[in-house]
Amino acid sequence: MPEFPRPALPRPGGPLFLSDSSLETWLSFEKGVDLPEFAAFPLIETDQGRAMLGEHWQRHIAIAMEHGTGLILGTPTWRASADWGARLGYDAAALDRVNQACVMFLQAIRADAGVDIPLPISGQLGPRGDGYFPETLLSPEEAEAYHSAQIASFAAAGADMVTAMTLPHSGEATGIARAAAEAGLPCVIAFTTETDGRLPSGQSLGEAIETIDAATAASPLYYMINCAHPDHFERVLDPDAPWIGRLTGLRANASRLSHTELDNAETLDDGDPSELGRLYAALRERLPALSVLGGCCGTDTRHLEHVCEACA
Repeated sequence: MPEFPRPALPRPGGPLFLSDSSLETWLSFEKGVDLPEFAAFPLIETDQGRAMLGEHWQRHIAIAMEHGTGLILGTPTWRASADWGARLGYDAAALDRVNQACVMFLQAIRADAGVDIPLPISGQLGPRGDGYFPETLLSPEEAEAYHSAQIASFAAAGADMVTAMTLPHSGEATGIARAAAEAGLPCVIAFTTETDGRLPSGQSLGEAIETIDAATAASPLYYMINCAHPDHFERVLDPDAPWIGRLTGLRANASRLSHTELDNAETLDDGDPSELGRLYAALRERLPALSVLGGCCGTDTRHLEHVCEACA
């Protein structure tokens, strides 16, 4: 496998990096794009789709440049794994092609940007099932077997890291971490939480992080929370907990709605961008390891601007 030079990567307590706001929210509500299975990766197949993806990233690069932060360029591949791809007519060969194409597209975006801030490219992946309502909790072995193909595609195309988003349980996360280590890619694990701060599986966040670190010799680069409002998880973030220094990233929802309410919502709840920035700043004061900040459901560049104004 060829070696690709990697830019600086985020680290706990290090310089501030942004991740983007919600691509799917922007596509669905601002651009009027229909996203079957909430999958954005098919956009890489058309000129119009690539133009929209490029616009999304140009807006975020401008924000990072303005505030002097790094920016993680995440591939639009959260749904580009075998089970979800099959629902959209993509077999294994087609998924390998689009996963690699998404990495190479972002490499071109980075080269064209010509900026001196770090822009690492992350291969993004999601849970095998529904992250909100998991019917089956994968074992580490099942998860490693399932996710290895997508991670191998990221590695072959030269991604700098892998980020697994909206995970509901430590078993699947452990398998993903093992698959990433086997492929030689730094890995980030992002859990979603319910309104009580626990994972959809019922695990506590601390238990999940400690379980994965014990099973993988602490191989994940760091951990994140995504797809939940700060009100849902703030109470479980004890600054004195032994695992809290491993929690480095937040991609919170703009909305305070529960997962069930979000699933049933017919209109966009974009919350209060200024308030979200203040909530992030308060969490950073308590938790100095937090150095990766972005947005999930309901967020757009307005939210990221307020996060930067409050935190950068």
